[in-house]
Amino acid sequence: MRVLLTFIVLVIGVFTAYYMNKTSLEKKQLPVIQPRDVNSEMVDPELVNMGIGHRIGKFSLTNQNGGTITLDDVEGKIFVAEYFFTTCLTICPVMTEEMSRIQQKFKGNENLKILSFTVDPEVDDVSVMKAYAEKHNAEDGQWHFLTGKKEDLYSLARNSFFVLKPAEARNLGDAGSDFIHTNNFVLVDEELRIRGYYDGTSSEEVDILMEDIALLLNKK
Repeated sequence: MRVLLTFIVLVIGVFTAYYMNKTSLEKKQLPVIQPRDVNSEMVDPELVNMGIGHRIGKFSLTNQNGGTITLDDVEGKIFVAEYFFTTCLTICPVMTEEMSRIQQKFKGNENLKILSFTVDPEVDDVSVMKAYAEKHNAEDGQWHFLTGKKEDLYSLARNSFFVLKPAEARNLGDAGSDFIHTNNFVLVDEELRIRGYYDGTSSEEVDILMEDIALLLNKK
């Protein structure tokens, strides 16, 4: 009898914990982030005071397989975006490992995409991105490493994702540019709205990001 009672108590405890966690996730509301909510250094001056209606803008870039990826490929889906470059030896390797965790967590989920934009397209051409993707076991169709014209990549970062900050001196940023990419992962919902920024070098913050991804996926 004592064994049976112990078993019943354990079962009740497990179900209670499950439903408390489920209820907590259901009650959590993610913000819809607008340009005025972001550090103004990251935002194109024309958008700094925008307080409503921001959406990720149109783009057309090339992935590691030589395919064209546009906004249409991610609209209606949840996606995580980052800026990096393959020869970066500081924060990028850590960010890539953390992004790999996200891919593993949601592997095969057609409603979750990962977009890694290069800040150094002169070096990061299709062949380089392909080798980098293979090195990190990127799943074709889910994790896209994107390259293209530098002006297009930087405009998207400054006008849509807000993840590039000015370098301290001209031409001393990433790849000889005037900007430095941040360590932020950007969570975007199916309506192309920014729902969160997360430190891509922090496992703890990436854990929170994965919870928030699950929250958005469960609402689809």
